[in-house]
Amino acid sequence: MTQDFSLTPSTQLTLDTLRQLVRSKAHVVLSEEARQRIAACYQYLQQRLERTPEAAIYGINTGFGALCDKAIPASQRQQLQQNLMMSHACGTGEEVPAELVRLMLLLKAQSLSYGHSGVQVGTVQRLLDFYNRGMLPVVYQQGSLGASGDLAPLAHLCLPLLGLGEVHYEGYRLAAADAMSLFSWQPLTLEAKEGLALLNGTQFMLAYAVHGLLRAQRLLRAADCIGALSLEAFDGRSEPFDERLHRIRPHAGQVAVARRIRELLAGSELQSQPKTAVQDPYSFRCMPQVHGASHDALAYVQQVVETECNAVTDNPNIFPDDDAILSGGNFHGQPLALALDMLAIATAELGSISQQRTTQLISGQRGLPPFLVAEPGLNSGLMIPQYTAAGIVSQNKQLCTPASVDSVVSSNGQEDHVSMGANAATKALRVVQNVEQLLGIELLNAAQALEFRRPARTSAPLEQLVAAFREKVAFVSQDRVLYPDLHAAVTFVREYEWEH
Repeated sequence: MTQDFSLTPSTQLTLDTLRQLVRSKAHVVLSEEARQRIAACYQYLQQRLERTPEAAIYGINTGFGALCDKAIPASQRQQLQQNLMMSHACGTGEEVPAELVRLMLLLKAQSLSYGHSGVQVGTVQRLLDFYNRGMLPVVYQQGSLGASGDLAPLAHLCLPLLGLGEVHYEGYRLAAADAMSLFSWQPLTLEAKEGLALLNGTQFMLAYAVHGLLRAQRLLRAADCIGALSLEAFDGRSEPFDERLHRIRPHAGQVAVARRIRELLAGSELQSQPKTAVQDPYSFRCMPQVHGASHDALAYVQQVVETECNAVTDNPNIFPDDDAILSGGNFHGQPLALALDMLAIATAELGSISQQRTTQLISGQRGLPPFLVAEPGLNSGLMIPQYTAAGIVSQNKQLCTPASVDSVVSSNGQEDHVSMGANAATKALRVVQNVEQLLGIELLNAAQALEFRRPARTSAPLEQLVAAFREKVAFVSQDRVLYPDLHAAVTFVREYEWEH
């Protein structure tokens, strides 16, 4: 039985922890420490409002955004929070995938668990009830500027707490109130600050960043393995991976990639054969430098993402021990927007160099037949998968235009600089998905080309990779319908244990 995972503010939530949670689907519970901190903050806020009812506190007894100067009487505070939730649920576009909605629920609960948001324990618990039951709100991809947090997506995420909106549950799309009635859950009544705490935050951007980064890190390992296989199939040289070269330009990623490729080539019969070419094209020779740079860039992205996973990102923030309520800008998505743009660019480069290796493999060089088929002319072989790869690479170039350099004024000038981190998030995931397919196409070509080097063998780990791939995709001896092979190849890239 999977052990419960406890949200404890004093414990750092890491990317590895999130990876394990995603895989295990363990139930998440609030620790006693979290419960005490949430309750203490909520009680402080209620006492503060009773003690100084005339003091304006943004979003608690005032309106929101450009309406922050409008006073709200105590009798209307609950309605204010519900109105906020309803009015901000303006998402459009495609639905957010289920696994990302699940991450949003977890990350929102984590951010509220620090006791700086003024919410009730029951509100955070209900988020975790939805998470643990797999009752996933319908959330839309468009609507956030990534400035006052992800307002529209988070409104859709949290509407079901009030019995509003829709959810997916057990394969059905249901009205939230109907789904909640299955467990006799009553809609929550939001107290002062709760609606604002639920809507302010970066959990839409952050869920995409966590999910995309986990997949991109797999691609770092896949790119090294598939690139090494392509090198073998192309009759490439091993000297560019010599430790001495990388010792004198010791970027961490470069050194790591060169070491990994040396290990992947160890014991290869193909490397022991005489080489006819003096040098290989950059797409083979510069794998440590190109893959390595992406490795280092994603390390930076991980640092930003893990910091955000352990942060409080709503507004205003409450500090009971200091008797202070501070209105600031922790909801602003700029740190994530920049990191997500970097995630897209670094991942796209893995795909760009992969497509170039594919192009070299089908070019008819180094004893390989054009398009990697025994009877070119009668058969087109692997000509057109390279077209597909070229089109995907071109799309990635368009998707890698940074979102974070844009800003559009909103809320009548009150929110006059926004991060556009939500757009950075959704397109970064598109890039990751595209690169999975690009590496799948390269693997299809590399495994095909290797057959023309037989009976010589590559290294044991690369032979193991080819054998596993051949269980999904057969050698192309003559033309056949290829799209099932491309689909199988991308699935293989996503599921193969690249750690081996």
